[in-house]
This record gives sequence, structure tokens and C-alpha cells, in this order.
Amino acid sequence: MAAPVKVYTTIYCTYCRQAKALLERKGVEFEEVDVTTDSDSRDWLVRTTGRRTVPQVFIGEQPVGGYDELRELERSGELDQLLQA
Repeated sequence: MAAPVKVYTTIYCTYCRQAKALLERKGVEFEEVDVTTDSDSRDWLVRTTGRRTVPQVFIGEQPVGGYDELRELERSGELDQLLQA
């Protein structure tokens, strides 16, 4: 069973679209959480990840970063391992 994936996004974010496209190409199901106008969720993201930027991708309960980190995990083969955990 694959680990659940959650992607925090905003409607105007190019990197968010790229992260979602990468996951879709891999056939990964994910939950998208739009935080465009949700300041409470944005504050929670900053407290949890230490970052103000989106996307923020979580695999299971683990924050893995944004699009650049997701792309690097894919290139190294580590993404598949994380998804299987």
C-alpha cells in the first residue's frame, strides 16, 4: 500500500502545477490542499516545515519539500521508496 501524499498549493503557483504534474505522470494519487486564502493552514505549514513557499509535499506525515526536492527525489529513485513506505 502506498503512503498517502498531500500537496499544499496556491492557485497562482507554477511550481505547484509542476509538482502535481510529476505526481500525476507517476500515477500517484494525492490530496491537494489549496492554501491561497487560508492563513491558518499557511501558518501551520511554516511552523511544520520552516518554509513559507509552496508547494509543500508530504508523503505520509513526512514533509519532503517543494517541487525541486520532489524532482530530485524522483531523479535519485528515492521517491518510489518513500511512496512504498
